[in-house]
Amino acid sequence: MKKLTGILLIAISATSFGTLAIFGRYVYADGMDIFTVLFMRFGIAAIVMIIILLLRKEHFPSRQIFAQLVGMGALGYVGQSFFYMTAIKYASSGLVALLLYLYPMFVFILSVLVLHEKATSVKVIALILALVGSALTVDPNGGQLIGALMAIAAALIYSVYIIVGTNVMKHVSAVQSSAIIFASAGSVYGILTFVNGAHLPASNAGWLAILGMIGISTIIPVVTFLAGLERIGPTNAAMLSTLEPVVTVLLAAWLFGERLMPIVMVGGGLILVAVILLTKAELKKSDY
Repeated sequence: MKKLTGILLIAISATSFGTLAIFGRYVYADGMDIFTVLFMRFGIAAIVMIIILLLRKEHFPSRQIFAQLVGMGALGYVGQSFFYMTAIKYASSGLVALLLYLYPMFVFILSVLVLHEKATSVKVIALILALVGSALTVDPNGGQLIGALMAIAAALIYSVYIIVGTNVMKHVSAVQSSAIIFASAGSVYGILTFVNGAHLPASNAGWLAILGMIGISTIIPVVTFLAGLERIGPTNAAMLSTLEPVVTVLLAAWLFGERLMPIVMVGGGLILVAVILLTKAELKKSDY
């Protein structure tokens, strides 16, 4: 039951994260800049999670765990989002997305080397299918080398975030961890917004989009990912998260009329096969 719950939580997380690019398109079209968007995204999410923390009467974790969570937010989330958003300026969004989805491979390698996780044949096959599927789902049109390097850096930072989170989640709840991660990331982007000036939404549609980004694309996916990470481990969580680009592509086709190319559908199919393989393997293990 624990494994199934973890799988469902990561699936919810990936589906919710898949809406981020959709809401992002709306908020940027409404005149917001990256620093203001990320400050509001993490800052308001932090306030919500702290209120929930107080209502649940949960205490803040020990100093050591607290410091690690601050690092996950102020360094992990800030670093990953900064490199990712900067990479888009120098390379196509498709190439950046493709390189970012190298992170399941990095997580797999780090899990074997650092956490001594067993490299099973099912995980290797699922990893290959997920990587190939991600490559087919996005559309890499190329760009400058610096953009590609920044995208790879974003993938590496996120991989380390997941590995650190694997240990941290043994000591805290998803609510505790999310509150501190959001608050630390929001503080960094708050400073950057103060320095660069705030650019708030210009219309009601923009406000609705930023609220959707906070609730659907931030609070729900981060909380469910951290809760699922503790249940199924970093490699499985990372590979199941490759559902995210499939959701994004399908939503873009539905909302913006973007054409679904056959190769994209093949890529999505490979990702789903990888997810099914992992799910069956994990549920089989839980039966013993």
